[in-house]
Amino acid sequence: MAKVVIDPVTRIEGHLRVEVEIENGKVVDAWASSTMFRGLEMIVENRPWMDAWHYTHRVCGVCPTPHGHNSAMALENAAGVSPPPNGRLMRNLLECAQLLHDHVLWFYILNGLDYVNVVSALSAKASSPQLQAVQTRLKAFVDSGQLGFLESGYWDHPAYALDPELNLQLAAHYLESIKVQAVASEASALFGGKFPYHMSTPPGGFSSVPHQDQIDRFEAKVREVKAWIDGTLVPDLLAIAPFYLDQAGIGQGHGNYFSWGVIDEDLEGGDPYKRLFPRGGIFGAFDGNLTVQPVDHEADVREWVTSSWNTQYEGALHPWEGITGPDFTGKEGIGEIDREGRYAWEKSAHLKGGPVEVGPLAQMLIAYLGGPADHPAKKLIDDTLAAVGQAGNPAVLLSNLGRIAARVLKVKIIGDKTLDYIAQLRANMAAGDMNFYTPVPKNPTGRGFSGWDAPRGSLSHWATLEDGLVKHYQIVTPSGWNFAPRAGDGRVRGPVEQALVGTPVADPERPLEVLRTLHSFDP
Repeated sequence: MAKVVIDPVTRIEGHLRVEVEIENGKVVDAWASSTMFRGLEMIVENRPWMDAWHYTHRVCGVCPTPHGHNSAMALENAAGVSPPPNGRLMRNLLECAQLLHDHVLWFYILNGLDYVNVVSALSAKASSPQLQAVQTRLKAFVDSGQLGFLESGYWDHPAYALDPELNLQLAAHYLESIKVQAVASEASALFGGKFPYHMSTPPGGFSSVPHQDQIDRFEAKVREVKAWIDGTLVPDLLAIAPFYLDQAGIGQGHGNYFSWGVIDEDLEGGDPYKRLFPRGGIFGAFDGNLTVQPVDHEADVREWVTSSWNTQYEGALHPWEGITGPDFTGKEGIGEIDREGRYAWEKSAHLKGGPVEVGPLAQMLIAYLGGPADHPAKKLIDDTLAAVGQAGNPAVLLSNLGRIAARVLKVKIIGDKTLDYIAQLRANMAAGDMNFYTPVPKNPTGRGFSGWDAPRGSLSHWATLEDGLVKHYQIVTPSGWNFAPRAGDGRVRGPVEQALVGTPVADPERPLEVLRTLHSFDP
């Protein structure tokens, strides 16, 4: 039996160590160890309530927008405030810009080099002056001896399946994507004041009335990104997928999926079951249970600290009662983790008594299986399955391949819908609706919850206020679901740990296959 340690896992946001055991060419066990304590929940305690959303943005530098929105909505819930429709609409637009940035970034920069062999591209026959220029640029980079992001790649690994010409095309799109995702970030800054960590959607709604020049420039940037998604990103998915259909049988996990939902379609009331990607859960997909069920945060969400370097408590707690505090019992630096005890900073979030996978795959599955009949996810998924020779077989999506496809198809939907929301904003303002903000009380007391998905999956904030101060605050991030360490009465594996089991590994010294499964979850 071979032991493989990847520490740190690279091309991610944050810090992660993963250990796997390999026997007869397959992973038989896995441990995911988050190696950074953040503790934003502790930082906001006893601070003025309107400050909390500024602090909690800082949980993540890649996906700050949904943290700001979750915090604002949890604080609104605690204070008894409902934003006007235009306030919800502006949050939609900022969230869509964030998603356009994030999913383009992920497909090429964070995930792409697991499947695209950049070194192979050097031997391609360039079919255009543009590709020849990219090839020359890459060759100069390699010849310099300072390989940077190419330094530690397993470029001679047999799992790479694309020919040199396709590798060159994808390498060119990798370089283009850097500029494209920056355009989406610029769109966020137009309405948000800056990106990351926008400044314009505090509790109550949106902090100003957008002017027409802002809206025009925002729309132009969205159209630029959307054109690139439609003309480059989606075709790249369809070009690559047939070469990697083996990924349809890898990374399957527990078969439980969950989303709080994101992007409000009900602008008056904010019903989470009427969102563009609606709230819901799927439990037991591998047993044929593909019905979308409602979820309730009070009844269904619990956090364990069984395997966590967190202040210990008995059993599992709802976040209203949850405790966040450091209690490190491991070894300093890079050493052995305590597989039978505590080995990660992350707590373990469970839903309805067990681990669940969150993220774009969950969002798309719930929209596909439980959304309205005309939901764009239904046709997109069916057409994509047909295009890669898997018509009528959505089960192939419950895998690494499905996570990759879901993220691309989701951002295609986002690009289309963002233009609809811009048109709706223009119509509202043309009709004289200039209300973007609901005044908030000065020193509220109460407790509030918000579940609004981040790009990586289900994200939720819980806030308890007393006389205008934050008395208790808890956050459950997508990593708290997907990268949860073992927990529950039987110390059941978290979703990523379970998904790694069964992964074939050709060479333990070059665990490319393990990285593919890890990166498919976008840690």
